Amino acid sequence: MEWKEYYLDVILVPLGFLVTISYHVFLCYKVRTQPLSTVVGVGTNAYGRRFWVTAIIKDNDKKNILAVQTLRNTIMGSTLMATTSILLSAGLAAVISSTYSVKKPLNDAVYGAHGNFMVALKYVTIFCMFLFSFLCHSLCIRFINQVNFLINTPLVPGPMMNVVTPEYVSELLEKGFVMNTVGNRAFYTAFPLLLWIFGPILVFLCSVSLVPVLYNLDFVETSDSKGKGCNGNDRDYV
Repeated sequence: MEWKEYYLDVILVPLGFLVTISYHVFLCYKVRTQPLSTVVGVGTNAYGRRFWVTAIIKDNDKKNILAVQTLRNTIMGSTLMATTSILLSAGLAAVISSTYSVKKPLNDAVYGAHGNFMVALKYVTIFCMFLFSFLCHSLCIRFINQVNFLINTPLVPGPMMNVVTPEYVSELLEKGFVMNTVGNRAFYTAFPLLLWIFGPILVFLCSVSLVPVLYNLDFVETSDSKGKGCNGNDRDYV
């Protein structure tokens, strides 16, 4: 059986995606079973921000500026990521629509397929990932802006008091941060795909190298080998 150039792309690129997806499945499992052992669980579950929203609403006269500044910092971060994603998407769209030689890889230096279809597939896949990241960060900004207004709504007796509750504001805040997290993960995943331009081997190596980096960022190291969960039971944390 003759070895084809596209075999490396068919094997290594899906394998790199499988490594990344497997890590995030493991992360989701840990978030659901041991939320306090992960940064995602501590941040997005009902342990931190829900208490923060309740405290801000109860003492809004003294903490309204703190709430606005805190939410503004989140909006600025999402705005930066959204701007970066759409700029990279625009640059890739310009490369795809042009006939400039930069969109043709170096045949002598790159392993893998070099056909026109494969080159187009690489750029379109990267373009879609950055565009998806931009969409998620845009939705994050939308939800955070809604929270910015509602969290400073005075608790005046009336029909609005039954609608604008701390639970409703917390739910909007959670949606915003979930969109922020998904947008960041899509942005991180696009980096191995950028290296796909130079061959599938770099995609696989970058995907494998990205897992320990994300692990150190996502999991909380505790001084004790055991911690207490929310129900008071002892749990082992990673």
